[in-house]
Amino acid sequence: MAPITLEKVTKVYPNGFKAVDDLNLDVADGEFMVLVGPSGCGKTTALRMVAGLEDITDGTLRISGRVVNEVSPKDRDIAMVFQNYALYPHMTVAENIGFALKLRKVPKAEIKRKVKETAELLGLTEWVDRKPGQLSGGQRQRVAMGRAIVREPSVFLMDEPLSNLDAKLRVQMRAEVSRIQRRVGVATLYVTHDQVEAMTMGDRVAVLSGGVLQQCDSPQVLYDNPKNLFVAGFMGSPAMNLFEATIGEGAASVLIGSQNLALPANVLTARPGLRAYSNRAVVVGIRPEDLPILRSDEVSPDSNLVVFEGGVELVEALGSEQLVHFTSDARQVTVGGTKDDDAEGLSEGTLAKGGEGVARVDARAQLSAGGRVRFSLDPGRIHFFDDATGQAISN
Repeated sequence: MAPITLEKVTKVYPNGFKAVDDLNLDVADGEFMVLVGPSGCGKTTALRMVAGLEDITDGTLRISGRVVNEVSPKDRDIAMVFQNYALYPHMTVAENIGFALKLRKVPKAEIKRKVKETAELLGLTEWVDRKPGQLSGGQRQRVAMGRAIVREPSVFLMDEPLSNLDAKLRVQMRAEVSRIQRRVGVATLYVTHDQVEAMTMGDRVAVLSGGVLQQCDSPQVLYDNPKNLFVAGFMGSPAMNLFEATIGEGAASVLIGSQNLALPANVLTARPGLRAYSNRAVVVGIRPEDLPILRSDEVSPDSNLVVFEGGVELVEALGSEQLVHFTSDARQVTVGGTKDDDAEGLSEGTLAKGGEGVARVDARAQLSAGGRVRFSLDPGRIHFFDDATGQAISN
């Protein structure tokens, strides 16, 4: 029985705005589930409904098998970790961690034992007598987690708990939060707008847009097999390159701008649905890492690799790699919103002029702005999407 189950959960505000639309989601025992999406996508509203801080307009919410739509937050057996820590500044670390137990009239000896165990788990033992103002941001976040852990709830809810930390500490705390959650083994629903955070922390990731669940799967499946344009463009940093294209006769090639790239038999075997798009417009997606610089010996009549060319606009040297911003005569597609299922083509505001793309290449490749660049592209790594619906073309 899943600790958290949302069945067709919907939230409509009095002004008619639908923040969450027909959300179905299960969080398994011990699972780390991440809700991710841009600002205003409904992820925090969904979390607040699970917490009991927002009323549910329609649908059913179960926690540990019990329907809790009308149950008050304090009786849901949950613990929340907030973005702003919400620590009591006049209390020590130990007092903050044990405060919820004190309210429950737990015996002092039991509170002391549980606080000690929790402090050891979180690496806070030497700071238990300090107050929050004497701690770093990462330490304060661990105290906030400790206050949740000590209650031994059936569910953890975390609302962007790392967003107030600086970049270096945020990376460190991602690993810390994941390690602690796995040791505690409690089902966790974690909200973030940061897709890198979602990819690195979640057992599964649920991607929301416009209050609608777009896809829920393991991070690698989301990255390798996005179900639609929104997921393809949202997951990954740098984002997937998306261009307008046309499938050739018999799906033997794809025309991206003026570049006609052959599609070998293995591509059609993996995506038989492409045959139905012969001579039709599609959207193609290419991950930046799938555009390595062409070597002179790579493309031959016996190779499935094809050449994709562009003009170098900007080179970002990152030490271990370079990001090459290039232009082509292809028409770029951006995913600033969801697809319109009733549209004849891509919805207004989705297309962007020009064909700028990004490639992730070897750090020692000799490139400079204003020059030309040739990439070797495996057609099997190209993603294809329906031009009208934005759905991935597979079988």
